[in-house]
Amino acid sequence: MNKSKIVLKLSLALAGLIIFAGIYSLLTPGFYSAESLNWQAQSVGQDEINLFIISPVLIITAIFGRWNKIAFQLWSGVNLYLIYTYAIYCFDIHFNNLFIIYCLILGSSFYSFLYFLFSQINKPGVDGIYNKIVIKVIAVYFLIISCLFYLLWLSEIIPAIIHHTLPKGIIETSLFTNPVQVIDLSIVLPGFFLTAVFLIRKKSIGLLLLPGMLVFCILMDITIGWLTIVIKMKGLEAGYSVMIIMSVLALLSVVLLIWYLKSVRYPVKNKYNKMVITTARISIICGAFYF
Repeated sequence: MNKSKIVLKLSLALAGLIIFAGIYSLLTPGFYSAESLNWQAQSVGQDEINLFIISPVLIITAIFGRWNKIAFQLWSGVNLYLIYTYAIYCFDIHFNNLFIIYCLILGSSFYSFLYFLFSQINKPGVDGIYNKIVIKVIAVYFLIISCLFYLLWLSEIIPAIIHHTLPKGIIETSLFTNPVQVIDLSIVLPGFFLTAVFLIRKKSIGLLLLPGMLVFCILMDITIGWLTIVIKMKGLEAGYSVMIIMSVLALLSVVLLIWYLKSVRYPVKNKYNKMVITTARISIICGAFYF
């Protein structure tokens, strides 16, 4: 089976599972009744994001990714997002009727991302870069993101450890630990830092990961912004400052991704190249302002 068929079949199956899980949970009264009010609101908001944004983006990038390297790299970023999100579903949502579905989605997105890496690892990321300044700017952006979020999380964790108390986020969600902090501190933030180092040192792996990392940023910023709105709509404590910050970061990531796409030459040999690039840019802009 060639790459195009594998990517499309994996994505259609994965999107089908995501859509089924989203519809089932949203239409089932009291589905998240075992969770705290704050975690219930976040779970419902995440289901809405998965259903109305992530699933369409996954399918679109998979369709174009069948023949286009740009879309294929964007597709990898969607899978990164799904790995992150469904790891939280699997470990921090009380056991429910969708548990096996959560595991299937997590496993499918994980192996989809591995497939992307293995299929591209020995291939050049781009044919050429017209404006190398964009690579340096994005590398600095990744370094800043990793450092700022490390400081943000540690400023909450370290005082709690010193004073033998619980961080505010854990009190609000009634969880054992904050899953976002776990994944960020252990995997995501080191990933951003290493990608920045690869870009600065002109390693091909950096160019391979760059588009997907920016897509991950955009989708995650949109998600956090929407979850803040949902929490506020439920009458719970949530600051609009978080939504504003996430909106700025989403917009900045969009600008950087479009700048990057305009600054590189991809090894694409078909008449759909310009259409794919244009569609990618329009989709990115629409997605950033969706919420």
